This record gives sequence, C-alpha cells and structure tokens, in this order.
Amino acid sequence: MGTPHYATTIFKALIEAYDMNVCALFTQPDKKVGRGQILSSPHIKQFAKDNNLQLNILQPESIKDNDTAEYIKSLKPDFIIVAAYGKILPESILQIAPCINLHASLLPKYRGASPIQQAILNDDEYSGVTAMKMAKGLDNGEMLGFSYVKIKDLNSDALFELLSKKAADLTLKVIRSYENILHVRQNDALSSKTSKITKEDGEINFYLTCKELKQKLLAFTSWPGVFLSNGLKLKSFECEKENHNNSIGIIAQINQKDVVVTCADGYVKLSRIAAPSKQETDASSYVNGKRIKVGDTFC
Repeated sequence: MGTPHYATTIFKALIEAYDMNVCALFTQPDKKVGRGQILSSPHIKQFAKDNNLQLNILQPESIKDNDTAEYIKSLKPDFIIVAAYGKILPESILQIAPCINLHASLLPKYRGASPIQQAILNDDEYSGVTAMKMAKGLDNGEMLGFSYVKIKDLNSDALFELLSKKAADLTLKVIRSYENILHVRQNDALSSKTSKITKEDGEINFYLTCKELKQKLLAFTSWPGVFLSNGLKLKSFECEKENHNNSIGIIAQINQKDVVVTCADGYVKLSRIAAPSKQETDASSYVNGKRIKVGDTFC
C-alpha cells in the first residue's frame, strides 16, 4: 500500500526480491493535476504500468468498507507493507496480517504527515526510517527496526530519495527476520505530530534569521517552494550571518547576477527568482526591470 516515489522504491525492491511475491497493490485514486486538469496516476501505479507488472492494482476511495477487508483476507497475505499510502488503515485490515509501515523518521520523534520536512526545518543532524508494526493510532505502533542517515544540508527531494532506498533495504530485512525481531514500544512522551504541508508554509519574509531562511528553502524545495507575501518565488539564495544596523528587507547590493538583501541577522544573496506567472530569471534582472535601487525595500 503506497502512492508516491518513496513507496515505489520500496515496491520495486519487493517485486525484484527472489523470495517475495506481491499479490496486490493498493494506491490512491487517479487525480486531475495541473492547469489542464489531466487525469494522472499515482507514481507507484504508473511504475507498475510502465513495467507491465501483472498484479491487481486497487484504488478505492475508502478502505473502511467490509469488502476491502474481505478481499485482502482472501489473498492470505503474510504481511501488508505500507509506505506513504495516504489513508489510515481500519482495525479490520490491521488484524488480517502484520501491517508494517516504513515511516520516514526516527520514531517516536516525528509522527504524522511531514516528518522529512520537519527534520530539515529543525536542522536535525540525523534522520532515518523506522519500520513499525501498525496499530490503531497515529504512527504509534511497536518499532521493528531503524536505518539512520546524516542529513546536513540535504533538501527534501534528496532526503526523500535517500530515505526511500534505506526503507527498501530495511523492508526486506524486517520481513526476512520478522519472527526473531524484538518489538519495541514507543515512548509517547518523546513524540510530536507533524502536519500535512500546505502552500502557506512556503511563505517567508526577511525578518527570519539566516538559519530559518536556509532551512525553509531546503525543506520546501519542490513544493510549495518559498515565496514572499506578494507571490514572488525565491528559487535560489544563500545566507550569510553578519551583524548589521540596517533595516530589514533593504537591498544592500545589486551585482551582475544577484541581489543582496538584509535579513534578521545577516544578508541574503538572491540568485534566481520568479514573479507570479512569469519565467524564472536572475535577481538583478528583476530589480533592474522594476527600477529598484540599493537602499530600497526589496519586493
């Protein structure tokens, strides 16, 4: 059971394993995306179609009905593997076979929908994947295994890719040694809940510190990106912490390709930006086109 690229990497490892047999795939329904509202398949389903995999692909709007549980029961699965599926499994499915979730964080620290982004926002030194036997509740099941990675300066796309490979390896290890694995209860007191990322999470201003700006750019690199209140997207920038007595958000330098703007505790060198509904350009071309000068407020 899975939907995005992260799940596909785990799925691929399962179907390629000599001692595994994937009997069915559950994923989210196809959705209309983009301005053209083109009906598109989830990444994992598209992978299965592109590779002509002969297995049942199910995309129910809800999995809480008895028919879904009865169908899964008829397959007589040894395990149900869950990775970024996007639906909460009801107790009727949890009781069929061990449901093993590959959660993209070191539990119990970050439960919920956005553990990878939260680890980056908090500038954690390490992140990882936890294999967990699912229980009723949010990511609170018994832990079966971990895989650690160092995440310094990785953006969310790179971390997703790295953790998906770690999760794939961990999945095979856990399944093959399940009978001998010690099930470890989580300490609920050490947990925190992460929420689903919204577009509003990407809005920034120059009253943030260098560290906050950098971590936001890394965390929201692909979606929703980072942008100012007027919709101007900041595609690429670097931050330098340095004391100054200038006002915040003031242009300090306009160079050949970039523009330097003051922030709460230093300077932000803006390289690539994009105005709403406009193509990406270098920052200096943007301010010159707007006739904005050194000493003006950047907008």
